[in-house]
Amino acid sequence: MRIATSTVSDNVVRQIQRLGTQQSKLQSQVASGQRVVNPSDDPAAVGRLINLESERRSLMQFARNSDRAMEVSQATFSGLQQLKKISDRITELSTLGSGTVSAEARKAYALEADQLLEQSLQLGNTRFHNDFIFAGTAVDAQPFAVTRDADGKITSSSFNGNSEQASIAVSESSHLKTGASPATNQGIGEFINRMIALRDALNNGAPGAVAAVHETLLASEDLLVDSLAEQGSVQMRIEVGQVQQQMRAENLERLISSEADTDLASSIVALNQTQVAYQAALQSSANIMRLSLLDYLR
Repeated sequence: MRIATSTVSDNVVRQIQRLGTQQSKLQSQVASGQRVVNPSDDPAAVGRLINLESERRSLMQFARNSDRAMEVSQATFSGLQQLKKISDRITELSTLGSGTVSAEARKAYALEADQLLEQSLQLGNTRFHNDFIFAGTAVDAQPFAVTRDADGKITSSSFNGNSEQASIAVSESSHLKTGASPATNQGIGEFINRMIALRDALNNGAPGAVAAVHETLLASEDLLVDSLAEQGSVQMRIEVGQVQQQMRAENLERLISSEADTDLASSIVALNQTQVAYQAALQSSANIMRLSLLDYLR
């Protein structure tokens, strides 16, 4: 059987090209540490990697959402905590003012109550990242508006927020309501108006009216305590979710690594073997290409 010289040459060239391609691929794997660089390297693995990468991106977004929810909850908790301190003092003033004290003492209590009232209004209109945190989802406008008399004293307050509460996705199946609840926001408005009533009752020297306001202030204090506990439970839920997300992210990284990363030791061995084969193929082809008809005639 006669084999054409061109056929032999073509086979040698194809063999050298195949070894060169394999060598280049192994060099790339060793240099980058990645087993899968192009879809053709392992189509099945590429499909799995696409799904894993998609899941990882979703987890990263949920992690950012959880961080945002935690920040909002912490800002809300801080504002409620300051309001609770004011509530403690204003309730104490109402207790003192309903007792047997002089008119001058009640006037002094009224002055302090007025300052606490201004602080409460400021806290009620607290902003976080440029959003009003006690406004429901109407975060662009001050939730608590007041009217003042000629002396600049607050005479009434109104709540201008809404009764909605923002919700944020913290996992594929879980949405978390962030910030203060609608009941809390409206309760802060009632608390401000009750402080106005206390100040006026103290200024008027009416112990009975002070005692009546005292009972309503206790209800506001209970609301603030419940709201603080609610924010604490929200933060605990976020923290638990963050731990779970971190564990999922670590597992995903391992899965992605197992699909995409190369076994460096095996790749180096394979690269050395390919390089030896490539050099041998070059040497063999050189020897073959030097043969001519005269070599066969000898």
